[in-house]
Amino acid sequence: MLNVPSQAFPAPGSQQRAASGGRNKVPLKQGRSLMDWIRLTKSGKDLTGLKGRLIEVTEEELKKHNKKDDCWVCIRGLVYNVSPYMEYHPGGEDELMRAAGSDGTDLFDQVHRWVNYESMLKECLVGRMAVKPVVVAKENHEKKLLNGILFKSQVPDLPAKEISPSYDWFQTESLVTIVIYTKQKDMDSESVIVDYQDGCFRAEIVIKDYSYLLHTELSHEIQEDITVHVAEKTGKVEIVLKKKDNVSWKYLGHPLENHNSFTTHRETGLYYRKCQLISKVDVTHDTKLYCLMLPPGTHLQVPIGHHVYLKQTVTGTEIVKPYTPVLETLHSNLKESLHPNNKYIYIMIKIYHTGLFTPYFNCLQIGDCVSLSNPEGTFKKSQLQELEELFLVAAGTGFTPMIKILNYALTNITNLRKVKLMFFNKTEGDILWRNQLEQLADKERRFEVEFVLSEPTCEWTGKQGRISLPLLSEFVKRSLEDSRVLICICGPALFTEQGIR
Repeated sequence: MLNVPSQAFPAPGSQQRAASGGRNKVPLKQGRSLMDWIRLTKSGKDLTGLKGRLIEVTEEELKKHNKKDDCWVCIRGLVYNVSPYMEYHPGGEDELMRAAGSDGTDLFDQVHRWVNYESMLKECLVGRMAVKPVVVAKENHEKKLLNGILFKSQVPDLPAKEISPSYDWFQTESLVTIVIYTKQKDMDSESVIVDYQDGCFRAEIVIKDYSYLLHTELSHEIQEDITVHVAEKTGKVEIVLKKKDNVSWKYLGHPLENHNSFTTHRETGLYYRKCQLISKVDVTHDTKLYCLMLPPGTHLQVPIGHHVYLKQTVTGTEIVKPYTPVLETLHSNLKESLHPNNKYIYIMIKIYHTGLFTPYFNCLQIGDCVSLSNPEGTFKKSQLQELEELFLVAAGTGFTPMIKILNYALTNITNLRKVKLMFFNKTEGDILWRNQLEQLADKERRFEVEFVLSEPTCEWTGKQGRISLPLLSEFVKRSLEDSRVLICICGPALFTEQGIR
C-alpha cells in the first residue's frame, strides 16, 4: 500500500532536514549546548593552539592534523582547528572527523550550508590555505562597455555543458528595462529574485541547479518600485526599473562581485535582506504566526515546499534557522486574493523556551528587523499537476510545508479527487489551525483531516498513538487501483524516517 511516490519534507538531502535535527544528530553532554560553546569562544581561551597567530597552511601541513585531539578542517580556503568544538557539534564527533585534515567544503555544503561557520568558528581560525603559484596571462585592463556595464576585467568563465543566459538593457524617458534571456522553458516569477538597496542592484535567476547573477552599482538612482515579467514559453525575463530622474543613461552601471556569473546554485551562496516584523499572532500556547515585510526594492516569491533561513545575532554570534513560509490563513474559498501582496512573508514558529534562537526571536518588537535568505528547496509544483489523490502526513510544525501544498492542490489541480491530512500532535492544545482545518473539511468535499494524539485526555474520542504502519496503511488507501498518488511527510527526523521506511 505504501509503494507509491513519496516526498519527505524536508527532502532527504535538503539543508532544512539537516537543520531540523537530521538523522546524524546525537545527544550532547550536559554543558555542551550552543550557548555553552558561545560562552567558551568569548572566554579568551586559546582555541587554536597558536596563541593568536594566523598562519599559512599547506596541503601537507593540513593532512598532519587528522586526529580527534588535533583536527584541522579547511572550509572555502580557511583552516579551522575544530578539536575544541568536537563535543559541542550536534552531528557528533564522527561527522566532523570525516573532514579531518582535508578540505571539508563539499561535505559542509551537503549538510550545513546554511550555518554561518565564520561566526561560529571565528576563535578557531588557524589561517588561510597556501595558494599554489600559477602562471597568469596578462589581461587588457582597458575599460570597455559590455551590455551597458563599465568593465575593468573579463567576465567569469561559465560552466560547461550548460546553455549560459545572457542579458541586455534598453531605456525610455522614464524606465530602464533589463532583459535576461535564460533560454529555458517553463520559467516563472518564483525563479527571479531581485534586490535593490543603496544604489546596488542584484538579480538572481534560478535555472534548475544553477543561478545566473546580475550584480551592479547602477549608474543612476531608481525608485524602489521594481516590476518583473516572465515569458514562460521563451524564458525571457524583463526587470523594469523606474528612473528617479528622467535622464538618459550612458551605461547601466559598474559591476560588483560575481556580476554576470552563471554558477551552480550551491556556489552562489545564500543572500540575505533585512525584513521588518509587522505582526505576531498566537496560534497555540507555544506557536506564533509572524508577518515579515520585504524591503520595498525586493521581488521575492517563495515556491511551494521551499524554505528560507532567518538569521539573528544572539550574544554576538550569528544564529541561522530554516523555516517554511505559510499563508496568512487557510482561506475559506481556497483562493488567495486576486492581487496578492508579495511583499509579505508569513512564518509559523514554535517557541522553545530552553532554546537559543526562538526565545530571542519572540522578543522582537513590531518594527524590528530580521535577516531573511533566498528560498531553497527541491520540491516542484510539477509533482502535483497530474495527481488524483494527495496524502499529507505531518507532526507538529511539520504541518507548515503542507499549508501551501494543500491550498495549491485544491485550487489548481483539476484532476484531484481527494486530499487527506493525517496530523500528529501530543495534545489537542498543540494542534495548529485546528478550527481552520475543520472548517475547510466541512466546506470542501475533497478534503479530509484526521488528528492523532500521543498524549490525549480521557475526553478525546479521535485517533491516538504515534506514527506506525497500521495507522498509515489505514490512512493511505487509493479510491481506485490505478489512481495517481503522492504522499508528503514532514515532522521531526525520527517521525519522518519511520514514515518513509
